[in-house]
Amino acid sequence: MKLDVYDLNGDVTGEVEVSDAVFGAEVKKHLFWEVVRWQQAKRRAGTHQSKTRHFVTGTTAKMYRQKGTGRARHGSAKAPVFVGGGVAHGPHPRKYGFKVNKKVRAGALRSALSLKVGESKLKVVSSFDMDRPKTKEALAALKRLGLERKTLVIDGGNEALSRSVQNLKGFKYLDVAGLNVYDLLQYDNVVLTQSALEAAQERLAR
Repeated sequence: MKLDVYDLNGDVTGEVEVSDAVFGAEVKKHLFWEVVRWQQAKRRAGTHQSKTRHFVTGTTAKMYRQKGTGRARHGSAKAPVFVGGGVAHGPHPRKYGFKVNKKVRAGALRSALSLKVGESKLKVVSSFDMDRPKTKEALAALKRLGLERKTLVIDGGNEALSRSVQNLKGFKYLDVAGLNVYDLLQYDNVVLTQSALEAAQERLAR
């Protein structure tokens, strides 16, 4: 499979050969659900904490005598049934992450890239080099490429581009090392530099 390569003026300057196994694979949408759920679960902090009766400040003295009052038996005002008492079965710190096989993760990533190629929403640029961070210049270049909304810009170690794109609403810079299914599906369009394309292909062709 061949993809057109653009320059920052929006003109086609050549073609690049890509692997059908990576960019022309069968789109398996059920993998998207599994991998995105895995990504979101890993991002959860899991730092929620509630106080049980053991952590609530208060007296430990028995409230009233055990028998003869006609009331229910209670040993402490810190019990969950009382206002100001502890919480029964409340949340405590935990990890929400779970395991997803590497083959499944790689398959979902191939499917996401193939989906973008199939919908003609993936563009390859020869390079996106900038002398200095400049949001206005980055936006102008993206507009010349026909990318004016919800675009994911992917390159490797391009600090100037990263800082230029971070202030653009609806755009996101992503280092190719962090290429993931969730971001690919979140954005309508994807633009990769040729070097990022080669790095992604090398990673997924294994």
